[in-house]
This record gives sequence, structure tokens and C-alpha cells, in this order.
Amino acid sequence: MASATATLVQSEEAGSLVLAATGEWLVETAADLDRRLRGIEAPKGGRVLLDLRGIDRLDTAGAWLLLRTEHDLTERGSAVEMRNLRPSFEPLIDQVRTAGFIAPARHPRPAHHTIAGFIAHIGEVSLGLIARAYSILGFFGLVSTTAVRLVRYPRRLGVTAIVAQMEQTGVNALPIVGLLTFLIGVVIAYQGADYLRFYGLESYTVQLTGASILRELGVLLTAIILAGRSGSAFTAQIGTMRVNEEIDAVEVLVLPRLFGLMLTLPMLTLCANFMGIFGGGLMAWSQLGIGIPEFLNHLSTIAPWSFWIGMIKSPFFAIIIASIGCYEGFQVAGSAESVGRLTTLSVVEAIFLVIVTDAGFSIFFSALQI
Repeated sequence: MASATATLVQSEEAGSLVLAATGEWLVETAADLDRRLRGIEAPKGGRVLLDLRGIDRLDTAGAWLLLRTEHDLTERGSAVEMRNLRPSFEPLIDQVRTAGFIAPARHPRPAHHTIAGFIAHIGEVSLGLIARAYSILGFFGLVSTTAVRLVRYPRRLGVTAIVAQMEQTGVNALPIVGLLTFLIGVVIAYQGADYLRFYGLESYTVQLTGASILRELGVLLTAIILAGRSGSAFTAQIGTMRVNEEIDAVEVLVLPRLFGLMLTLPMLTLCANFMGIFGGGLMAWSQLGIGIPEFLNHLSTIAPWSFWIGMIKSPFFAIIIASIGCYEGFQVAGSAESVGRLTTLSVVEAIFLVIVTDAGFSIFFSALQI
């Protein structure tokens, strides 16, 4: 199929500038015609005739170019007249003229591509984060107030709902938590033994593995797993209820999940600690020949605070995961796309805050020298 062609011929006639349009004035030829039309130099205050006899085909883009040319020349003070327009094209011209002359929107240069725009963009993002932190803090305050109010009326707290949440977030999560922490224990023991062997200190692999698991990795990995597993489930469940305009009471939807996770995360941390140390023990036995009695003897040299530090962190991590998961669920607004987007966001936020909180605990306990 031949490509569309269009021409525009300028001539003089009785003191008037004649623009003879021919060919196919279609969207395919609009770019070339636009360039030619913008290059027209009509005498100010003169008369311009648009001779449209030679136009074979015309679409909306071509009609718009003709009317824009008429508008521009009129703005310059020229008297413009269209003539010899085919009757079949008149309805299209009238329709485009009725719609009004609207210049095409230019694609603005992104503001943040300039230094001032970049600084402004950083400021907007910072203000957005501050506003979001304020909103999350307000939601946490609402949850805390509701929890304190239930202390006076404990019967209003559904024990059955808490037990159900403990089953979903705790019992059902045991396999994945146990497997991952077991593998992490194996990796730490193997890498630690391989590195310490260079210095002749491979016997300290047990202390390295035990302290890492008990103090940091056991509770941190468990919290990250639950943030991805349970926190996202909280957001999806509550978000779906919001979309379906079901009940949205904090007392019914948030507190059972919060208390259930606060009870299960410490227990899952215990399981994670055991499985991580168990994996490290198997690797120490296979790689270093350290038997169970010797392994337990080395393990006993670890400070008892290493265990309690990990356990102290667990309820705080549970509060973060449950609060963020429920908060994002309440932000869902009327669509399945919103549920998916906020579910992803809740996981990212929960993991980020868990890691930040863990770093804060590390600094705090280091300051206390424990």
C-alpha cells in the first residue's frame, strides 16, 4: 500500500496569498504538513485564501491543522477565507470547529531534572514520609487506646479469635520457620568453620553459631518470615473486608491479630533458635568432629543474655508486623488493585521497621555492654 502524500502550494492572486492544499491530509502526513504550515509567512493585515479543492482525503488531524492555521493567521491580523471545500468534508470541519481550538499539550520537562526541581522532589517525598509516619503513629495510638479500654472489659476480647490467629500465624508457620533457620544454622556453621580454620580457631564455630542465632538471626528471620506471611495476610484480609464494605472495627479486626502474633512470635523464636543451633550442631559434627557433649559444653559458654536479648525483641517485632499489616488493610480504597498494592507495601514497611528496630536494640544493648 502506497504511503499517503499531501502538499501545500503558495501563490499570489489579486494581492492575496493563496495556499492550495492537495493530497491526503491525514494523520500520516500531519507531521510534514505541520512543519510547512508553521513556516508560512503571511503579510500582516493581508488576505489569505485557503484553497481546499485538491484535498482528496481528510481526517480529524488534517481538519485540526487547517483550523489551527486559520486561527494562527487570524491572530496575526490576516483575513482568512476557506474556499472550495468538498461538501463531504464540511461536517468534519464543523465538528472540529465546534469542539474549539485547543492547542496540543506539550510534554513538560520533568521538574526534578533541574537542581531546584530535584530539591523540591526530595522535599515532597520527605513530607510524604513524615505524613505517613504520623498516620501510622496515630493508628498505633488508636489501637493502644482500644487495648487499654478492653482491660476494663476483658470479656469483649474474643479468645476464640486470638486462638485462631495463633494457629494461622504460629502453628501453620512452624514448617517454614524451622526449615529456614535450620539451613541458616548450617550455613553459618559451615562458613564460620571454614573461615576460623585459617586461624586455627575452628573450635569457636559453636560460639559463633550459637550467639548469632540466639541474639540476632533467630528472632530477625522469624520476624521477616512472618512479615511476609502473616503481615501480608492481615492487609489482604482487612482490605478485602473494606472493599466489600464489611465491618471495620479495630476491636474486632486488629486486637485479635495483634495479641495472637505477640504470643506466637516468641514461641516461633524459640523454635527458630533450636532449629538453627541444631543445624549448626550437625555441621560442626560433620565438619569438625565435635560431638554432642562437647558441642553443649561450648554452647554453655555463651552469655545467657544472648538468649534473652532475642526473646525481648520478639514481642516488639510482633507489634510492628501486626500494626503495619492492619494499618495498610484499613487504607484499602475500593478496588482489588489497591489490595494488592498495599499488601506489597505492608510487607516492605514491616520488614524495614523490623530491621530498623533491631538496629536500635543492638545499639541499646551494646551501650549497656550486654
